[in-house]
Amino acid sequence: MKKRPFRKLELLCISDIVDPLIYSETLYERYKTIDAVLSCGDLKNNYYEFIVSNLNVPLIYVLGNHSQHTIEKNSTSYTYEQAQPPFCGGRLADGKSVYLKEQNLIVAGLGGSMRYSRGKNQYTESEMLFRVVKLIPGLLLNRLIRGRYLDILLTHAPPRNINDGEDLCHRGFRVFRWFLRFFRPKYMVHGHIHLYNNMTERRSDYLGIPVINAYRHFILNIPGEGVSDE
Repeated sequence: MKKRPFRKLELLCISDIVDPLIYSETLYERYKTIDAVLSCGDLKNNYYEFIVSNLNVPLIYVLGNHSQHTIEKNSTSYTYEQAQPPFCGGRLADGKSVYLKEQNLIVAGLGGSMRYSRGKNQYTESEMLFRVVKLIPGLLLNRLIRGRYLDILLTHAPPRNINDGEDLCHRGFRVFRWFLRFFRPKYMVHGHIHLYNNMTERRSDYLGIPVINAYRHFILNIPGEGVSDE
């Protein structure tokens, strides 16, 4: 099995709100070195289309609790392509992992928030646990083929007691902490928690894993290191 080096990556992470710095005529000039875009949800298709058409890079996304599309919870025949919004260049990673070959990047996604009403894309702790369990076969396959489970966990909500709030709507999921402990991604990127103060820290560390709030936008630089299976 051929070994392929990890190369340095620059990722544009977005979530929750349209950022004038991104939705701008100068987008390409500012961010032409971006390798891929990660969205934590609650953004509209035309925003995605604008970014993808200008930067011409892959977009991976999950669904937020305000997203217009949803993934049915109890259907065994439901395909994730049914939740794919009709725009160019986006790959849904909600409830599965996605591999970007050119970037040599594995992203696993879990969208939605804690259930606080009867709205779409809301889950109880036990429902999110079930979604994590359904991810595991794909992660094991990644380990077998690529030599690692994943590189980035992409979610809408944060983990419990890490970057989250105390009200039910903004409370994080405990199962995400277990996921980080067991599968050890290089990074976790989430949204959902709005940052109204520029002094508010958007990054925490859990067991050495950076947990990053992508609200509005955040540039994630991944250093090149080591080799991976190919």
